[in-house]
Amino acid sequence: MPLHVVNSAQLICTCGAAPSILVVLPVHREQIENQFAANISDHVPMVNIMPFGVCTILEGPCVPATPAPWAPGSPTVTLDSQPALDSISTLQCMVGGTITIAYPGQSTCMIP
Repeated sequence: MPLHVVNSAQLICTCGAAPSILVVLPVHREQIENQFAANISDHVPMVNIMPFGVCTILEGPCVPATPAPWAPGSPTVTLDSQPALDSISTLQCMVGGTITIAYPGQSTCMIP
């Protein structure tokens, strides 16, 4: 079963030179292991998605371009009327990379 993703989850982009972290603002109000839980709408560049160092496509600084939500999200758990973000979801960057979750930020709460 996938794990629920929370604030401080470690992210990797296929076109980024360095890992990044997910920032989840306290708007959802649900916490897991003292971190705010994420849903698929936590995809806003420079708010939720931080740069991944150097972008191999741009050959310069990464500037995340993630206008669409994470996919697919949890089919069974919602958070603020959106699917909860699970550890197997991915996010497409319009520059060309695919963002995945290397570590969901917690290790105890699975999504059924």
